[in-house]
Amino acid sequence: MRSDSKTVSIGRQLSFGLAASLVLGAVLLGVVATVLFERAVRNYALENLEYESRTVLTAIANGTQGVYLDDARLSPAYLTPFSGRYYVVEIEGERWRSRSLWDAELPVLTEPGPAPGLIDGPEHQRLLYLRSDFRRYGKSFSILVATDMAPLFAEFNEIGLLLLALGLAVVVVLIYMQYRVMRRVALRPLQQAQLQLQQLQRGERELLDSEAPLELQPLIDEINRLLDYMRVSLLRSRNALGNLGHALKTPLAVLISVAERADPQLRETLQHQLAQMQRRITRELGRARTAGEVRGGEHFNPREVVPLLLDSLERAHRRELTYDWQVPAGTLPLEHDDMLELLGNLLDNSCKWAQTQVRLRIECPHSQILIRIEDDGPGIAETQYDEALARGGRLDEQMEGHGLGLGIAQDIIAAYHGELELARSSLGGLSVSVCLPLIGGRGAA
Repeated sequence: MRSDSKTVSIGRQLSFGLAASLVLGAVLLGVVATVLFERAVRNYALENLEYESRTVLTAIANGTQGVYLDDARLSPAYLTPFSGRYYVVEIEGERWRSRSLWDAELPVLTEPGPAPGLIDGPEHQRLLYLRSDFRRYGKSFSILVATDMAPLFAEFNEIGLLLLALGLAVVVVLIYMQYRVMRRVALRPLQQAQLQLQQLQRGERELLDSEAPLELQPLIDEINRLLDYMRVSLLRSRNALGNLGHALKTPLAVLISVAERADPQLRETLQHQLAQMQRRITRELGRARTAGEVRGGEHFNPREVVPLLLDSLERAHRRELTYDWQVPAGTLPLEHDDMLELLGNLLDNSCKWAQTQVRLRIECPHSQILIRIEDDGPGIAETQYDEALARGGRLDEQMEGHGLGLGIAQDIIAAYHGELELARSSLGGLSVSVCLPLIGGRGAA
């Protein structure tokens, strides 16, 4: 029995794998892009700081009173308090600060070059800091310049959020597209195989299409090989059983004839044993001919079979009976010979006991086939239903036959996992109801 908790969908697995790959790839791409962008921004800012260092350097002049810094040569940003652009010049113990620092101080770097990270500045600013050492006018001095990176990173975060939303939208679209492609293209061979198997069950084809993707080709070939083997084996078995039946028919007839001429005491014993042999042979041959759930053979068309069957029964019983029958159009996913054997035995029993009328109904509600056969004969008491369904059971030894009809019908019904019930008919006689489940829940084709 299949457990739903362990059922795994191939399409779902592939979709989940591709979706996970897309999400993981998008995350990795976002991380790498963020790192590279931050590095590019930092390098660009350092290049600007180097340019600013040289700008401050050009503003250092040598006058009559010595070396001084000419603010007129600098950007106005250095004059605006907390503008985000700052400088500090250290020269032989002196320290010149930009007016933009106001009363704030910048940390001193002991070595030339940029600070390893961003430094907290005034007004919650985040400063990128660069120290450059120069020698001019016979003096050595260091120029420290800083710029606020907070506005740039804030803008970068806004762009990052926009790109994240856009990336998520692209990932969702790609996941949906790959799901649709998976359903329409990648899984189409499996869907076609499922459709062909359903057609096989309905008798619309005998084999599956041999053209399939490389992954499915071995499975398709094995299924076709198995179907062909089952068809040939069933045909061979039925032929062998037919030959066996004909081979046993003559010796049994001879023995029965001999038994009728034997001593009265011996005759009764022989006739009893021969009758049991004949019933057993007939029953086992009928059971062996049952195909049951074997699909792919000739399927049952009640509109074609029932009239011929009733005509044969009318000729066999030589009685004036009224046959009222209603059956669905089209074919049913049931083996033709099995249904012919089933209906033949049940209708034969009804014809034996009916007085004037036999009624047949075949319906296909939901996922099952219902067969009901009724007659207006004497019927059977409810307490005798089990006895009537027993092997070879007979309630009237004067009627011709061996009581095998319901027994053979039971074997065929059991092969299809169906049910058989006896009840009182509205016509006054016996009502025999058969319920056969349909594979795949399909009715008439």
